[in-house]
Amino acid sequence: MGPVTQDMSPSSLYRRLTNRIRRGLSSGLAKRRYEMRNDKPYISFSFDDFPRSAVLTAGQILNRRGISGTYYASLGMMGQDSPTGRIFSQADLEQLLSEDHELGCHTFDHYHAWDTRPEEFEGSVLRNREMLEKIAPQAIFKTLSYPLSGPRPATKIVASRYFSCCRGGGQTFNEGVMDLNHLHGYFLEQNLDDPNSIKEMIDRNCLACGWLIFATHDVCEGPTRFGCPPGIFDDIVEYSVQSGATVLPVGRALEKISGAGNSGKTVGLDS
Repeated sequence: MGPVTQDMSPSSLYRRLTNRIRRGLSSGLAKRRYEMRNDKPYISFSFDDFPRSAVLTAGQILNRRGISGTYYASLGMMGQDSPTGRIFSQADLEQLLSEDHELGCHTFDHYHAWDTRPEEFEGSVLRNREMLEKIAPQAIFKTLSYPLSGPRPATKIVASRYFSCCRGGGQTFNEGVMDLNHLHGYFLEQNLDDPNSIKEMIDRNCLACGWLIFATHDVCEGPTRFGCPPGIFDDIVEYSVQSGATVLPVGRALEKISGAGNSGKTVGLDS
């Protein structure tokens, strides 16, 4: 097999440049800065979309250890087939709530966080909330995960009106001054070929007293390219527990980190 060559065509270069600019704008503007002063590390497990396997397989792995996860739901996709597998049913949603897991918002329509106009994105957030009130009035969405992409700066401002924090990607943990409008997330599927690198990230998070938010989609044997095999997922959950970090869903972790006893503070809001 010959060496892998990088596509240097004008269209490819333009696409990479555009994506780099978008990432810079998404992470650099409209920040809601919060200075972390917690004296212990935190880890959260989250699932986007979320496929049924995230409930039936990953949920049981978490349950065995008394851990709750955060499940980001696009209620407009409920019961449908998707690139990440069959999406949750209403019964799955009710099961999660009965098992003390946390629900998060992923917009009703699974809207692309950059390509969608902020006012349309806001409308989809509100539709998701209205549907949740109908099918699970005991639950609320405290946090958001941006679908498919980092958000526009104006979308970050819109999201801050409805959620205590919003999660993106970035493949690292949160430490020091974090952006509550765009928290770092670490997608397991991007490093499945090197599980030790995932454990090294856990170790680094513990040393920094940071907050590592794992994310994935389906968890099953033969997962999609967006998912994770249960064996690796189980191993990472166990390593997280043994690391000494406090493992909580996203909303509850933020409540602990921002609690009065931790003396953290909001240090700025960019307009």
